[in-house]
Amino acid sequence: MHRAEPVAEGGSFLDLAVTARVLDAYPAQLTPASRRPDQSLTAREVEVLRLVGRGLSNGEIAAQLYISQVTVKAHLGHVLDKLGLRDRASAIVYAFDTGLVAPGG
Repeated sequence: MHRAEPVAEGGSFLDLAVTARVLDAYPAQLTPASRRPDQSLTAREVEVLRLVGRGLSNGEIAAQLYISQVTVKAHLGHVLDKLGLRDRASAIVYAFDTGLVAPGG
């Protein structure tokens, strides 16, 4: 049996099966003006935000981008600060709202 990695250690906030169902139900009816990510984000921060939005853990993001988990956490922290977001879940919602991640994609 596979044990999920705790959130505090970079694991997913939601079970992947639940995440998939939530994303399938998420409405994609946003106006084009509301679909642009904040321009204060660096290219790497946008990349990390996109991967967070896809449900990847910090460890998975680190492996995909060839950076450390500490660096992933730093980038995500900067994203949250710059956008005034509270947590990883709100970052995921933001990623969908801005079109960085599409439902089912």
